[in-house]
Order: sequence, then C-alpha cells, then structure tokens
Amino acid sequence: MRTVLITGATSGFGKAMAEKFAANNFNVIITGRRADRLNELKAQLTSTYKIQVHTLEFDVRDRAAVFSAIEQLPPAFKKIDILINNAGLALGRDYFEDANIDDWETMLDTNVKGVMYVTKAVIPGMIERKEGHIINMGSIAGKEVYEKGNGYCSSKYALDALSQSMRVDLLRHKIKVTGIHPGAAETEFSMVRFKGNADAADKIYEGYKPLSAGDVADVVFFAASLPAHVCINDLVLTCLAQANSFYLHR
Repeated sequence: MRTVLITGATSGFGKAMAEKFAANNFNVIITGRRADRLNELKAQLTSTYKIQVHTLEFDVRDRAAVFSAIEQLPPAFKKIDILINNAGLALGRDYFEDANIDDWETMLDTNVKGVMYVTKAVIPGMIERKEGHIINMGSIAGKEVYEKGNGYCSSKYALDALSQSMRVDLLRHKIKVTGIHPGAAETEFSMVRFKGNADAADKIYEGYKPLSAGDVADVVFFAASLPAHVCINDLVLTCLAQANSFYLHR
C-alpha cells in the first residue's frame, strides 16, 4: 500500500485530498497546526476507508519541528511515495504601502520556506529509492500579478520557481515534481485572507460557481495517478467562469 503525506490537511484542499487518497486505498500522513482537527480527520478516515493514518502536529515555518517530526515517523510510515506541499495562506489584500509586513513574512515563511523545509526532510528516502512524487500547491497568483496581491503573489511566484528548480535538480533521482495552480476556489482561504471578515470573503464568490476543494483534490489525484514515466510539470486550473487572474464572468 502506498503512502501520501499532505501538509495543511485540517481544512480546504488538504482535507479533501486526504479523503480522496484514503478513498483510493492510500495510507495517509496528515499534518497541521490544530491537533483537534487532525484527530477528528484521522478518526473519519480510518473508520470510513479502513486505511492507516498518522498525524503530525507542527507549523511548517518551524524548521526544527518539521525535521523532528519527519525523522520520528513510525516504520510503517517511513516510505513516503507522494508528498503534497499544500500548507499555505494569503493574509490581507492591501496596496503595497498599506500592507502589513508581518503578513508578508508569514506568507513567505509558510508558502516558500515551509515547502523547502518539508521537502528537504522527506526527499532522502525518495532519493534512496529512486522514485517519488512531489506536488506543490501553487496558485494562479503565481502566474499573474494583480492589484493588492503584492505579498501573496510574490510568495506564489517564488513557489512556482521553486517547483521548476526542484524538477530540474531531481531529474537524476527519477523524482517527479508537479506544480498545481488553482484559481478561485471556495474554502476557508478567503476567510483567512480577510482575517475573519465574512462579508468581504463572501463577495469574492458572488455571481459564479468557483472551484471546490473536491474539484482540486480530483485534479491532484489524477496527476499523482499517471504512469511512472509520465509527469505533469505544471498545471493551472480554474472554474468555467474564470480565464485567469483578471477575467472572471459573474
């Protein structure tokens, strides 16, 4: 049985991906900062799908915690076949001069450095086995810069470059690297971005049908299910109403 590790699995894309992979007979390692949600998801997955689940409670920004958690995985979970770097966030949507520097640092530390830490901790086993798949969850914001997206766009552009660099550097180890970049998707994302302002968050999705977490999980699973010699390097997905960061038909 194969094993997938999914960061940021307590909600949104991560939770939906954990359910998708578990439903397809994968053992699952789920990580996040909220122990109660991790334990709740573990109980749900083990009961529904009869697979093994291991939880890791840490913040991907904490380098020591990341490496310690991965090093201490039980033997049954040591062989990680697929790593999905999903943990990430947007904070604020302000003009550059009004943006909060703490928000910038949180986004860069989570969306870029967190991916580096987790991947660095996981890849030794993949390199030794000469196989593995790393999937980095980017964003359409990493393809086109939009107004008031300064910090978030910067972090996702950096992640896009990181994914491309990983793909090149890990070629000789036969490790797949895929960057997946969703457009507008209705999850907790906007509530976090607007710091709990439900009115502002809800307006983002008015007048059209956005992607769901399940839609994104389906695409991720497809990318992870291709034959060993096939690798999707880069994939942008949006709902029907959205063409890119600028064109959205409501």
